[in-house]
Amino acid sequence: MASGVANRAWSLGRDLVLRVPRTEAFVADLVKEAAVIPVARGAGVRTPALVTFDDSRDDADVPYMVLERAPGADLADVLEAGGAAGGVFREVGRELARLHRVTPGGEPAGVPVEYDPDVGAPRRLVEGLLADGMLDADAARWLGGWFDRLAARIPGAASRVLVHGDIAPQNLLVRPGPDSPALTGIVDWGDAMWADPAVEFAKTPLWGVPAMLDGYREGGAAAADGGSGGSYGAGGSYNTYNVYDASYDSYSPYAWEARVLRYHLTWALARLTNPAPVTGERHWTAPPAARLLGILRFFASSPPEPWSALA
Repeated sequence: MASGVANRAWSLGRDLVLRVPRTEAFVADLVKEAAVIPVARGAGVRTPALVTFDDSRDDADVPYMVLERAPGADLADVLEAGGAAGGVFREVGRELARLHRVTPGGEPAGVPVEYDPDVGAPRRLVEGLLADGMLDADAARWLGGWFDRLAARIPGAASRVLVHGDIAPQNLLVRPGPDSPALTGIVDWGDAMWADPAVEFAKTPLWGVPAMLDGYREGGAAAADGGSGGSYGAGGSYNTYNVYDASYDSYSPYAWEARVLRYHLTWALARLTNPAPVTGERHWTAPPAARLLGILRFFASSPPEPWSALA
């Protein structure tokens, strides 16, 4: 089967999938997946069930995992064939709303914590690219101003939740629908971590993020800007799961969009510090300019409000 960076995959008949780490370096990710998948399913997330996880090394020189097989193909193949994402990203947003109700303090153990980025990190990144000759002075000033405008809409550190960590087209399984593909499962939990929930939207192409955030809000995990928190209270109330509070929406209009865009822009510029192409990978961010071109494409295509206000 189509394999990822960390694991090789084989179909075992029509209903099961075998996953084996490519090298010892990726064993820890598979161990993490074995812990996270049952928790995600317990939260109601559509992800194939874990059938077997064997780390005894009696049958192989590395651990292996057997999963139930979700029907359909991955979204990356659908997009490469000229298909439309349709409502897939909106569906994904609803799934993430369920996942992000899981907070630290219990299972799954052994999941790393990503600390919120330093507020000054984007500016230091821009200054470093200017010093290295990757940016001219005018572009550096413009980018610095953009980061400042985004920062004005973003409050302090967000509460951490369990995130998948790699919500990208190749990890979204879909099958044909009457109008557009329908989501059948989210796979590959090797990058799961405790993190700012906004980081979850940073590995999705930016053009898919508005629909994903719409679904996320429909799922109740992020309130409409300055409005009701749905089942989690209203007017910036603090909810049981620490997912929605005043710091995200009532504090400043479009705080969610600003935080997500800050990740996309920061990671796009960070790629310039190591611009070597990565060949043989299906991930949309493998080409060095992919993120920057993705941002350009998004803002050149008349994005919906409030995104145009953040440019």
